[in-house]
Amino acid sequence: MSSHGIRDRVAIVGMGCTPFGEHWTRSADDLLIDAVGEAVTSAGITLDDIDAYWFGTQASGVSGLTLSRALHLPHKPVTRVENMCATGSEALRNACYAVASGAYDMAMAVGVEKLKDSGMSGLSGTVIPGAGDDSRGEITAPANFSLLAPAYAAKYGLAQDELKDVITRIAWKNHVNGARNPRAQFRKEVPPERIRSAPIVAGMLGVFDCSGVSDGSAAAIVVRAEDAHKYTDRPVYVKALSFVAGPADGLLDPAYDFTTFPEVVASAREAYRQAGITDPRAELALAEVHDCFTPTELVLMEDLGFSERGQAWQDVTSGVFDLDGPLPVNPDGGLKAFGHPIGASGLRMMFEAWLQLRGEAPPERTVRSVAEGRSLALTHNLGGGPGECVSFVSVVGSELTD
Repeated sequence: MSSHGIRDRVAIVGMGCTPFGEHWTRSADDLLIDAVGEAVTSAGITLDDIDAYWFGTQASGVSGLTLSRALHLPHKPVTRVENMCATGSEALRNACYAVASGAYDMAMAVGVEKLKDSGMSGLSGTVIPGAGDDSRGEITAPANFSLLAPAYAAKYGLAQDELKDVITRIAWKNHVNGARNPRAQFRKEVPPERIRSAPIVAGMLGVFDCSGVSDGSAAAIVVRAEDAHKYTDRPVYVKALSFVAGPADGLLDPAYDFTTFPEVVASAREAYRQAGITDPRAELALAEVHDCFTPTELVLMEDLGFSERGQAWQDVTSGVFDLDGPLPVNPDGGLKAFGHPIGASGLRMMFEAWLQLRGEAPPERTVRSVAEGRSLALTHNLGGGPGECVSFVSVVGSELTD
């Protein structure tokens, strides 16, 4: 049984997002205050107007007190959520459902992560202690996702050098977009030859094929759709929220070939059903996807239905997903340019959809399809790795469905 969905029952009326980067002199509290402050200002409200909060973080707090303490909230419900790298999206999903149910008139979703001074060299860890006989925690994220590249090349008949050119172009595209975004961690274009020749991290993945490690926070305010125009004349309506957790058996399944994320396929299918989308490549104005590593973005183009199976590499090289292409992907620069503060990334993706659909993105990275009349955007968050992951897909739009 699939979900009923909440299409056009909830609207986003305010958002905020900090610059992502190495915030050595700023705490998680500081980042939360900035993101929340921008969100409430954009909606023309105060914190007193918000009925409940959903707060996402993987390791920068252990309860709702992390948020209530930072904001000095007077006895409001604050629920802390965590769902691996989809944590920010999970906060938004829960806030939207709470408003759609009628339990609250206004809710906030907010996410934060401090990674640069966490004492860890990469993403914060959440490995549950065990007997050590389950083979978990013995492979790094770059090594895990690097398995996608040779598998894709072998299945679709590409030479390794050809595929290296493809993933190089993905990194180049996202750095081009990030160079036009003042909130990105990395704001310089990187020549393809430098990307291609960078030191290897794992498999054929070089330094520029891997997303960075950063700090950041983002927030969204949601209300019932019929109340949206009390707060803004350009609300963004929620069309679909889809989340799935897979059976996590891919690494044990001889049939799993590392060229797809079945969880992404399932969550995308359900999101399109909720939103009434039949041709995502033609109907979406833009997409923000979880480009934790360049081959991840390549595979996602097929799993999300933007390319036919075995054709995404050609679409990448022909510029389909460029900023001025038919379907811009990661027009803000993606994880590649922003890094990945886990609790904030999903909401950061939604912030870009918010800007683009409201016509507030700067001219140098405004997607032309919005001006041409497309009014839908997709965000996608992935948590875990090939063969065992969770996947979130949302669709939002600037217009109510007829």
